[in-house]
Amino acid sequence: MAKQSIFGRISTLMKANINALLDSAEDPQKMLDQLVRDFSNSIADAEAAIAETIGNLRLLERDHQEDVQAATEWGNKALAASRKADELRTAGNTADADKFDNLAKIALQRQISEENEARAVEPTIASQTEVVAKLKDGLNGMKQKLEQLKSKRSELLARAKTAEAQNKVHDAVKSIDVMDPTSELGRFEDKVRRQEALAAGKQELAASSLDAQFESLEDVGELTEVEARLAALKSGTAPAQAAIDAPSAPYTP
Repeated sequence: MAKQSIFGRISTLMKANINALLDSAEDPQKMLDQLVRDFSNSIADAEAAIAETIGNLRLLERDHQEDVQAATEWGNKALAASRKADELRTAGNTADADKFDNLAKIALQRQISEENEARAVEPTIASQTEVVAKLKDGLNGMKQKLEQLKSKRSELLARAKTAEAQNKVHDAVKSIDVMDPTSELGRFEDKVRRQEALAAGKQELAASSLDAQFESLEDVGELTEVEARLAALKSGTAPAQAAIDAPSAPYTP
């Protein structure tokens, strides 16, 4: 997968407005799950691409270092050959001196070649280093975004469970309200009060009946006394009312 493609996906996902996506989603939880999967897959792809890019960069850096080191070594060889030529020339051995000078020139040519190769790859190394830095930053940003998504998903799931529990409690309370146990108690209390009133009524009725019986007994007694006095009058044995009511005569010896 091309580095530019990976970088583009990272940039797109990094710019994603999670809240806006959730607001427009019919099922936010499914949207979050899909986003988590997309981020996880993109992170895996990005890590693979970045690892490959870093590997290529390290190869370039190693090659550059080898070129620099080779240039240094050829420079040392050129210096050694030049010094040997000078020694031989001083000793009067011009032929061998020219030979070593030629070797010094060859070494210098190789040094220049290695330096050119090292210099040519430096812009590529700088560019790749910048790309790797951006990819690493993007990857870290994606990982942070992924953690936000997971946290958001956990929060949403917790809120969903809380809402579900609240709905269950509300439904339970509503069903209790429909049953209205207090009204049942009220009806039972009213029934008890009616029974108590009935008992009191019966008791009062019983008391009234007893008073009536005693009154009838008094009436019967009064009638009986009347009959007895009438019988006494007829027989002449009953004293007259006046005699009864008059005071007794004084006693005369």
